[in-house]
Amino acid sequence: MAEFWIGHRRYRTKGEAKEAVRKVLYRYNVGSIVDQEDDHLLLLDLLDMHHEADDKIGPGVAAFAIAPPQRGPYPGFEVIRTDGSRIDFSYQTCLKPPSYRQQVMNVMRDEVKSTINAYFESRKMAGSLISDQSGTPLDNSNTAVSYFRGPSFVDIAEEFTETVGGWEAIELTPSTEPGLGKFKDRDLAERWFNHHEEHAALGLLSSQENQRRPRR
Repeated sequence: MAEFWIGHRRYRTKGEAKEAVRKVLYRYNVGSIVDQEDDHLLLLDLLDMHHEADDKIGPGVAAFAIAPPQRGPYPGFEVIRTDGSRIDFSYQTCLKPPSYRQQVMNVMRDEVKSTINAYFESRKMAGSLISDQSGTPLDNSNTAVSYFRGPSFVDIAEEFTETVGGWEAIELTPSTEPGLGKFKDRDLAERWFNHHEEHAALGLLSSQENQRRPRR
């Protein structure tokens, strides 16, 4: 069977990915906050795969909780938004094949990965591996390049997409890995790279600070 991806996590099968999510679900009691960092980050990436992700995320994700059963005997996940409101989401729905928008978004992230890596290396070479939010010293294992200073990655991607005629106007090469590929039109890829470089206001946070900032 084909490999399956949730964010950067690769699973041998979709069933293996589903089992990883189920382990998070049953690691906590109903009503509990998902407070382990790796579990929180997995659910953030999982929620991004939902076909109604924007509506579920709303103003941003503050935390996740384990919701009581709504239909049948099984608990589920609940998003706690930054404004205090709550909404449930189905992890089964998230694990359905990604929409074309999600596939393009994954490729867009991959196309600008060199910019993110170069920013991190430049800060490291300058001896300024500190959080731009709290001033906390950082190390290689506790550092996240973040968009918290300006428009989110989603905002930058959507603005670019509107200028080229929508998501369907961006044709992708056949995937070499599930969910990934390249822009087939390399001139368009260069335009996206330049657009991202022009609009991305990058900064450094600790991994903990980054995971707790509003997610859109």
